[in-house]
Amino acid sequence: MSQEVRLAGIIRESIVDGPGYRFTVFCQGCPHRCEGCHNPQTHPFEGGKLVSIDRLFEEIKNTKLIKGVTFSGGEPFCQAKPLAELAKMIHGIGMDVITYTGYTYEELIEGANRENGWLELLQNSDYIIDGRFILSQRTLNLKFRGSKNQRIIDVKKSLEQGTAVTTEL
Repeated sequence: MSQEVRLAGIIRESIVDGPGYRFTVFCQGCPHRCEGCHNPQTHPFEGGKLVSIDRLFEEIKNTKLIKGVTFSGGEPFCQAKPLAELAKMIHGIGMDVITYTGYTYEELIEGANRENGWLELLQNSDYIIDGRFILSQRTLNLKFRGSKNQRIIDVKKSLEQGTAVTTEL
């Protein structure tokens, strides 16, 4: 039986959630509830709808012109295990995966355990954009980020080097 994720929605051809045309998955449920959040409708964990990762993967495969997939929120790491499985499937068809998170890379590494699947989702994300949205640090000048504290992390290099390695996309 296919795993399920609780979704707030999808955008099949986004140009603002990473480089190129991207299939963006908006997860439902977020513990951070950042003031000024761009997606406050995604905060309640009981909202949205359950969708199997197999069905979602079929939609991704059938969307033309996309370069990759972005997991956004809500908080994707609240559904890390099924999203890690979906990310593996996405990599299998040659696409990249970017995951937005309100957690910092360091919080994810420190808090990762077998039950929450955080490390598995990290390992299956090419890049994460980390950190809570901070309204007082809001900016329109940084690519793919909403506030100055947020970083683009190259996950593979970070895991290899044992520290967060920032990059630009």
